[in-house]
Amino acid sequence: MTAAPSDAPASAPPLLVMQVITKGETGGAQTHVEALCRALADRVRFTAVVGGSDPQPPLARALHTLGVPVQRIAALDNGLAPARVARAVAALVRLIRASRPQLLHAHSAAAGVVARAAGCITRTPVVYTVHGFAFKAGAPWPRRALAWLVEALCAPLTRHLVCVSRHELRLARWLPIPARRCSAVANALDDLPGSTPAHDLPARIVMVARMAPPKRPDLLLHALALVRDATGTEIPATLAGDGPDLAAHQALARRLELEAVEFTGLCTDVPGLLARHGVFVLLSDHEGLPISVIEAMRAGLAIVASDLPGLRELLPTTAQGLRVPNNACAVAAALQRLAHDPALRAALGRAARQRYEQAHTPAHMAQAVLNIYRHSAAP
Repeated sequence: MTAAPSDAPASAPPLLVMQVITKGETGGAQTHVEALCRALADRVRFTAVVGGSDPQPPLARALHTLGVPVQRIAALDNGLAPARVARAVAALVRLIRASRPQLLHAHSAAAGVVARAAGCITRTPVVYTVHGFAFKAGAPWPRRALAWLVEALCAPLTRHLVCVSRHELRLARWLPIPARRCSAVANALDDLPGSTPAHDLPARIVMVARMAPPKRPDLLLHALALVRDATGTEIPATLAGDGPDLAAHQALARRLELEAVEFTGLCTDVPGLLARHGVFVLLSDHEGLPISVIEAMRAGLAIVASDLPGLRELLPTTAQGLRVPNNACAVAAALQRLAHDPALRAALGRAARQRYEQAHTPAHMAQAVLNIYRHSAAP
């Protein structure tokens, strides 16, 4: 169940694959699509369909630089209101009939629904990458039930289901899709060598995350306040990311009287931001296989992360990162430990970087996905 289908002959003609993603904002799924299109540019002809209201989202700009044609469907968004879904499906059907891709590759839940419906109508096979099932433990029960129902209804329309972690692959067993049509392919990122994280005292902390559930910047803020109260010194921290809860987190920082916390909003240069920090934090109620942590591993940062299944796959031992339960006291203890031990920060950063090099460079991901494309596009 975890292995991708076998390779096709190297002489196989390039496939025409249409990437379909719900939004083009800065995020893990979008970074994954960009890395995939770059890694397979010489073997696959890509087009892309991006939802959302932004006329020139970051992903569209990035794909244009790769020579990938991008179409927009404004009706495609994170919601599943029937009227909007119907408009999005109709728009995607028109694009499919105009460009005649051999395969659709959908990313994220709403795009997965729209692409599979449009694929069924046009008889175009659909590969669907799950960047994190919404029915996993940690999500509210009503949302879990609805998410499972939607995925179960769409599962029979899926030629191949790709999960970004083995944990997500185990969750896929609850769906009506044969195991032979499911694979785990870990997220990957292009390398950016040359940057050196700041391991000098005081340790600077950075968290890159959308300011919305399931992310928990509030836990980091409470932990920073606990460290300050216990030691008399506040650890500088940068919280990068936009989203509906940004103002609430800013207000919480003011209530906690944190003076060394900076909110940057949307960050367009994550590697540059990480290079100015020594400790990366990701706290969340649930995750798939977060790209932000792979970015921190690539940068060689010491990492503190919620003890969740996908993060255990990224950081399988305590040598590669500190996994903590989601309570402020545990987070504060980890931060305080790292703040006063630059040698530990450096050792964790080296081990995280080594883990990135071993498991999360694009070559393996790209070959596994290409095998799935060739198998799924076959008559």
